Amino acid sequence: MQNPINPHENYENTLREIGYVPLNKATQEDYDRIGFMSGLEVHQQLLTKEKLFCHCPAGVFQNSDDYDAELIRHMRPTLSELGEYDGTALMEFRTRKEIIYHIKNVTTCTYEVDDTPPFSINREALGISLKIAMLCKMNIVGEVHITRKQYLDGSIPTGFQRTAIIGVGGELPLSHKKIRLIQLSIEEDSCREISDIGHVRVYKTDRLGMPLIEVVTHPECVNPNEVAETCNYIRFLNRSTGNVRTGMGASRQDVNVSCAGGSRVEIKGVSRIKWIPKLTHNEAFRQWALLAIRKKLLDRISDYASWKTDWSYIDKKVLRLQLMEKEGGQKYKVVAVNLPGFAGILSHFLQPGKTFADELTNRLKVIACLEKPNMTHSEDFMQMISPFEWDKIKEILGVKKGDAQLIFWGPEEDITTALETISERCRMAFEGVPKETRKSYPDGTTIFERVLPGADRMYPDTDSAAIPLSNEYIEQIRNNLPDDVIIFYHRLKEWEVPEDTFTYIFRKNLFPVIEKIHTQLRVFPKFTGLFFGHRLKYVEGHYTASPDFNYDLIFDLFSFLKKEKLQFDLAVRMLPLIYEHPNMDFNSILESIRFRKSSKDDIAARIGFLKQRFMKDHKSESPDACTNWIMGQLRRVAEGNVDLRELRKRIIQV
Repeated sequence: MQNPINPHENYENTLREIGYVPLNKATQEDYDRIGFMSGLEVHQQLLTKEKLFCHCPAGVFQNSDDYDAELIRHMRPTLSELGEYDGTALMEFRTRKEIIYHIKNVTTCTYEVDDTPPFSINREALGISLKIAMLCKMNIVGEVHITRKQYLDGSIPTGFQRTAIIGVGGELPLSHKKIRLIQLSIEEDSCREISDIGHVRVYKTDRLGMPLIEVVTHPECVNPNEVAETCNYIRFLNRSTGNVRTGMGASRQDVNVSCAGGSRVEIKGVSRIKWIPKLTHNEAFRQWALLAIRKKLLDRISDYASWKTDWSYIDKKVLRLQLMEKEGGQKYKVVAVNLPGFAGILSHFLQPGKTFADELTNRLKVIACLEKPNMTHSEDFMQMISPFEWDKIKEILGVKKGDAQLIFWGPEEDITTALETISERCRMAFEGVPKETRKSYPDGTTIFERVLPGADRMYPDTDSAAIPLSNEYIEQIRNNLPDDVIIFYHRLKEWEVPEDTFTYIFRKNLFPVIEKIHTQLRVFPKFTGLFFGHRLKYVEGHYTASPDFNYDLIFDLFSFLKKEKLQFDLAVRMLPLIYEHPNMDFNSILESIRFRKSSKDDIAARIGFLKQRFMKDHKSESPDACTNWIMGQLRRVAEGNVDLRELRKRIIQV
């Protein structure tokens, strides 16, 4: 009873059937064909001294093995205000996770572990969130009402996150269109995960409770690059205030993606914006592939409501699976499952290098807590079981033509949950695209993380009173807003600063420094933009910064050069030393790079001699060869003393 499906061929055929194209070859027509739609939930930590609802310091982090106490919790769901359970909470409850928190006294107090009611909301954080909401052109709420958002994955010891809406509506003016906003909320950050193995998940609580804002857009992005552009704009807008944290983990985004006929799927916690195009591209086509699978299954099985799996325990002596023995020994049970009508589905293309079978193995890991590898199947690319053994298993299961089979293994206490998980996910295939949250990977693929939460997990916080916002307070903040990022963008364009510098300039919030150098020192802004966007970026990538370095030192550097009547291009040679040793005075830096002042006439006096030397020692038909060679000989002494463009003209004239 040989398996008629060639997994590799089936994968390639189904890839072509759904019309998948790589990101670098995709056009807007491809995205219009599948009905690509995407929106964002951008999270940004605020730069405050204390956490949102207590007085613990914000921004102080601990190593994973550095903690003073350990707290263990088991989460269980509670009814919402309407007497309903949230689907995500029920899923997490099925995992039977033991949650362990590593607590450091300096960063955590009794509030974080739910032994003390919240203090009043951090007013510094509230002011920053209002500032950003105004920059987003939002309608500000009259009162701030704290609500609870249920989380049972253990990322918050209380089982819920305190959050509040600050503004609604608003828009972002991109370079070619406007993206409407839904709302901006302020909330407390969650714990940082250390590990998640089997039924044990470990967190550290240093980040827990730090002030965080969330900007939510409408799903109005029609291609992956537009999603990344929108996310960049929000990031640049946040950083233009100078009141947000930067660095790894300080900003992260959840990306919502759907296709025509699909469902909203949330790609959770994308930490790098450059990953967004590939992630959203692949997710839209994953949904398109799931819709193709749905059509195939409905064509085969009309009465899918009565569809069910058949399964049987398998004696491990029947199979030569050494991996199972080594990983679990005699404690592991082996189960074979028959999936009626699923032939060709398990090896059906979903994402680059991923098939429908990956949907099953990932859910087994998340819901049943079976560590990978946890299964193999009849359409596996790398077969762990011989054809002879598959024939034995098919005989035990009593399979029919058109069926597919899988084998999984794990502790006996997890078998029931695993069987439910497999059946549940296969039934979802008849309906199309399940609403879920997925975890992102740098290669642009995603895996199942949890069921997508619904609105029924929100309820009022009875520990916190409403906070009225007076008109005077609102206007005080509004009168101190920075200019819009789009204004900075157009100004850089007017100054003819190359666009390849824009991302770095906005990411580092360097426009105010560039503008200050231009307006106060009269330095040509195109030169300054290139200096920051190319030279400084290069130095940051190749040298180690001193903790005392800050970007205002660049203004001081240009101010020094102007006072000393030196050319600004000398700043390029001085920059690495300033970056590593910001406390050195500028004259000492000039000595370190062996700079000596020379007059224009002294430098020009060498041109004639060098030209004669070139004519004697070099032969070249290029008309610029002599000029270029003399420029190379004089550059070191000329930099800072004379405009190099004027020097070149003078060489040509001699």
